[in-house]
Amino acid sequence: MFCVECGKDTPIFRNGVCLGCYLKHTQFTSGPSILDITICPRCSSYKQKNTWIQEDFDDILRRHIKDTYSISPELRNVTIQTNCKEQDRILQCTVSFSGMIEDVPITEQHPLTVRIRRNTCDVCSRESGGYYEAILQIRAEKRTFTNEELKTLRTAVESLVEQLQRSGKRGLFITDSDETRQGLDFFISEKTTAFSIAKKIQEQFGGEFKQSASDAGMKDSKQVYRMTYLVRIPAYRKGDFFSFDGSYFMIDSLHENKVRARDLSSWTEKVVEGKDIQPSKIFGGSELIREMILVSQSKKETQVMDPKTYTTVEVQKPKSMTITSETVKTVKLDGYLFLLPS
Repeated sequence: MFCVECGKDTPIFRNGVCLGCYLKHTQFTSGPSILDITICPRCSSYKQKNTWIQEDFDDILRRHIKDTYSISPELRNVTIQTNCKEQDRILQCTVSFSGMIEDVPITEQHPLTVRIRRNTCDVCSRESGGYYEAILQIRAEKRTFTNEELKTLRTAVESLVEQLQRSGKRGLFITDSDETRQGLDFFISEKTTAFSIAKKIQEQFGGEFKQSASDAGMKDSKQVYRMTYLVRIPAYRKGDFFSFDGSYFMIDSLHENKVRARDLSSWTEKVVEGKDIQPSKIFGGSELIREMILVSQSKKETQVMDPKTYTTVEVQKPKSMTITSETVKTVKLDGYLFLLPS
């Protein structure tokens, strides 16, 4: 058949014209010449429709192009490329669409001016306004925290928040924090997530968990409540030594209200309820450990020497074993000297 456009005797592709003539007179892509992209000046998130997204600018630009440009369904295997140059606070770009019509590769280019608009996002607006839904309080039972403990607890909370933010919790942030004589306070933007963080802190450091609600006013004709989550860290800590049921133990780990401890006489593990560990029977922690020189050993006992006084003493081994190091760690509790596991 003859093409009505060029008159050649060639296969007709569509509407009476051959493929060459069809491609010559058909536009497969179209879109605006000016595009506005909104960025938050605080967190550098970009606004995509009604959602704020943290992505590379090139990815955001392609998202906007896909939303605003029209691409003919005839064009298959489409790829989009952009080439931009900054000029007078705007971007002068060339947008290239490449695809296939039948077996013929097609590329169409469009000039595009991209204007960057700056507007604070919803999350940063709440953060700058001091918004919070929950208070996480961390306290110690019948004692005050050491500076090292305060640093460890603060790092633990901040790390949990960062992990959740990376997992997609964009609206999560710590509005403020306060260090008092009693402990630490964290003002957190999301109460449900603050609950999860509080439970993880309890799981990691042990202790009791309590929650309470307070009236925070009305929003959209609904009563709003602000939550307070209290984690009370126990009097004992990981690495502390204590006496229980006629034996002496070292705390290996904490899990909520349970303690995994090691019997210093046998080095066997035992799980103890936290409420059974009385503060009056806690001796202390790492400050009690003394390093002593190994003088001799048999299957059941060792002879060790204090490097300061040069006095020697025999210590029962918790189990039949051979010590290969020149020094050993010991702890003295109620006049009894114990070897510590390495």
